[in-house]
Amino acid sequence: MTTAAADHYCEGAARLRLGSGFFRAESRPARDLGVLLLADLVAARQAAAGAAEPVAVLDAMAGCGIRALRFGLEAMPAGSVLWVNDADPDRLPLLEANLAPLAASGPAPQITTQITAQTAQQLLAAALVQRRRFDLIDLDAFGCPSDLVPLALEAVRVGGLLYVASTDGRSPTGHDRRGALRQLGAAARAHPASWELALRLQLGVIARAAWAQGRGIQAVLSFSEGRTFRTAVRLQARPAAPGLQQLGLLAHCHGCGDQQVQPLLQLRRWSRCRCPGEEPPLAISGPLWIGPLQDPDVLARLLQRAEQPPESVAGPWLGHPGRRLLQRLVTDAADLPRCWPTSAIARCLGGGPPPLMALVQALRQRGYRAAASGVMPSQVRSDAPWSLILEVASGLAQAQDC
Repeated sequence: MTTAAADHYCEGAARLRLGSGFFRAESRPARDLGVLLLADLVAARQAAAGAAEPVAVLDAMAGCGIRALRFGLEAMPAGSVLWVNDADPDRLPLLEANLAPLAASGPAPQITTQITAQTAQQLLAAALVQRRRFDLIDLDAFGCPSDLVPLALEAVRVGGLLYVASTDGRSPTGHDRRGALRQLGAAARAHPASWELALRLQLGVIARAAWAQGRGIQAVLSFSEGRTFRTAVRLQARPAAPGLQQLGLLAHCHGCGDQQVQPLLQLRRWSRCRCPGEEPPLAISGPLWIGPLQDPDVLARLLQRAEQPPESVAGPWLGHPGRRLLQRLVTDAADLPRCWPTSAIARCLGGGPPPLMALVQALRQRGYRAAASGVMPSQVRSDAPWSLILEVASGLAQAQDC
């Protein structure tokens, strides 16, 4: 249940004051999924150990504290540790008041809370010096958090989760090429699947930082609504050999619409596209993550877990927007980075867009992999040749017009 009034805001099991700082009620899906990810991690640890084990969680940019409060009330066993931080010291009284229920007796589990007012850099450096490790770190940043990623990964326990958000929409979508080079160490060019491009560039930064530390990552969850780009990764003890194949380059031809992808380990010359006459230069983005964006098994568990909310949650554990989002993502592992809007296909054909699911099914019947994108609406991803995609789409469009 989500309600708001002049003096309080309710979401999940949390009831708190928002204060005067930045807050978006529309970001509830991201908070819902963060809580469910933590609950899934706790359940997995419990299944392995035979009993509920305490966890440690770090909310590095807490704002009013709603994410931290929900973590504590809805997903953390008694005895767990929650470090809550915001760079603005004026927020400390609000955070202390909002998080007070975690230490109270009664139905809420008793959680050890630590509340600080430091910059994220100071916070993560302190965690490194103190050798503290966390099962989940929530890094909900303004702008691009790439500079924080190495320190954050140092503070994540192996098997734990790093949940990262970026509000920098220009650099990773190809609208600020110099910014992308500065922030991401990568080229970002205009692309029809711009949200997905941003997520893959963000994952590329995380993967490179983890590999430099001798670790590996598994992408668990990636999504955007166009203004914030969120990814959750699981930290692995070492880089898996297949993981090194998941960093590459993505090329798009603005002439004919074709796309090509290559892993950096097997980089070679790009194939000639189908443009007639002089071939236009390819718009190449990367290095970026070319592997899966989602773990469908985890997302399926989250959907199932959402049906069994804890007693502390009075209404549905997963709001309607979050449920719709999760239902889209669970059907698309996003393990094929070549992705086109049906509107772009229509422009190439000079007609109306082909029906999306019919196109997916027809490509599968031809022996190729294909899926409707869960990241952006009305987009198809496939490993089929571009010429075949256009041929099949043309046939479907003509049949639809008859």
